[in-house]
Amino acid sequence: MKISNLLVTVALLAAGPSFANWSLDNDASQVSFVSVKAGDAGEVHRFNQISGGLSSDGKASVTIQLASVDTLIPLRDERMREMLFQTDVFPTASLTTGIDMDVLNAIEPGGSVDVVAEIMLDIRGKQVPITSEMIVARLGDHRLMVSSRKPVIVNAASVDLVEGIEALRAVANLPSISKAVPVSFVLTFEED
Repeated sequence: MKISNLLVTVALLAAGPSFANWSLDNDASQVSFVSVKAGDAGEVHRFNQISGGLSSDGKASVTIQLASVDTLIPLRDERMREMLFQTDVFPTASLTTGIDMDVLNAIEPGGSVDVVAEIMLDIRGKQVPITSEMIVARLGDHRLMVSSRKPVIVNAASVDLVEGIEALRAVANLPSISKAVPVSFVLTFEED
């Protein structure tokens, strides 16, 4: 059902005129997803703990702590951790990609560029390739922001989450919960 990562989605980019490493700033970043239940009742949720980075050779990664799911309803958070994500067995989801550093190094402070990246989502031992359209903006000499241009749709069947969604649907006595989940992200990276 979710993620992302993150999804999103996400995880991706940043670089500076120097060939340095960059780290994700959790407090200035967000991976969110939308769940739709009972046909048309949509709600936005997020993950509160994400980490990641970009190395000088263009390898980018983001790790999402699935137990940090935040739906604003503690009982639903608990059910998602236990029934959907099974965080005792599968505590994280990760996203990895490679980035063309020449493109990123060319971004001037205050500027941005559109990027399309092939991201590998790893969740519950399943690896699923995802194409993500993003905007990379240089916020300053040592700060970058990567955000989804449009949500990434993660299909629950592709990441082995259908059974968990059905368990949530049954316990909440809902007629349906969508198995196609839009994931969006805003990731901020700082130069190390």
